[in-house]
Amino acid sequence: MTDLICTTAAREAGLEQEDLRRLASVARSVAEAGGEELMRHFGRLSSIENKGRLGDLVTNADLAAEQIVLAALKEKTPDLAVLAEESGAAGEQDGLRWCVDPLDGTTNFAHGYPFFATSIGLTYNHQPILGAVAIPFLNETYWGAPGLGAFCNDASIQVSTCRELEDSLLVTGFAYDRHTRLDNNYAEFCWFTHRTHGVRRGGAAAVDLAFVAAGRQDGYWERGLAPWDLAAGVALVELAGGRISGYRNEPFELRSGRVVAAGKALHPAMIEVLAEVKPLPGDAFGAPEITAMGS
Repeated sequence: MTDLICTTAAREAGLEQEDLRRLASVARSVAEAGGEELMRHFGRLSSIENKGRLGDLVTNADLAAEQIVLAALKEKTPDLAVLAEESGAAGEQDGLRWCVDPLDGTTNFAHGYPFFATSIGLTYNHQPILGAVAIPFLNETYWGAPGLGAFCNDASIQVSTCRELEDSLLVTGFAYDRHTRLDNNYAEFCWFTHRTHGVRRGGAAAVDLAFVAAGRQDGYWERGLAPWDLAAGVALVELAGGRISGYRNEPFELRSGRVVAAGKALHPAMIEVLAEVKPLPGDAFGAPEITAMGS
């Protein structure tokens, strides 16, 4: 059996069990601090700005939560590098690194839609090790580490045992550049919608992955994601007993921005369907041909 992504990365980083326990505690407490700051601003935003792409927003809450998160990480783990959504990279990015999304689900937050989180993931050489996702509106924090498992608050969680697409509930998202790129998952969404109980679009990748880890949703796929969107959630799914890969069942690569996450029994069926959605001729990652559904 192939070693888990998280276990392999932790071993390569030289982390012992006590190190993992301590870093998981840091991730959890810092994510919760970020979530508390978000709730102080929820429904009371003073600024909403566009980063340059349609729908890609930043608010004063993003900035305030990131400031609190980065200060806490600097205090608790001063030697570790950071990659944060709003302030960028600091330190050696190939070593141990915190991937920080202070507000995952900014568009939801800006509209008063209560589906958002603070996500803190630890990586080594661009592979996830552990993480925490605090969903403050629900008073839930999902966290975990190799050797510990995965948890919602203090209760152990695991992925669903769903085996058939026909019995599944899936979740996905749509990248900000979907307006200008043919490389999107609209056709995949249609295919899966017709073959499952349904497909949800939450609007916060870290929350989607946390819910897959907890068995609330059976599988997730998406593209166009950043490391801070994926690092914590991918770790949680794997630590909860799930399977993580790229779209063609290749080993997961954080920097690719693509992920398929599901329980081990359902994962092969998702990969099979993704392979059936054909790209346009001459474009390896182009727009899928929706008309192929009847073939």
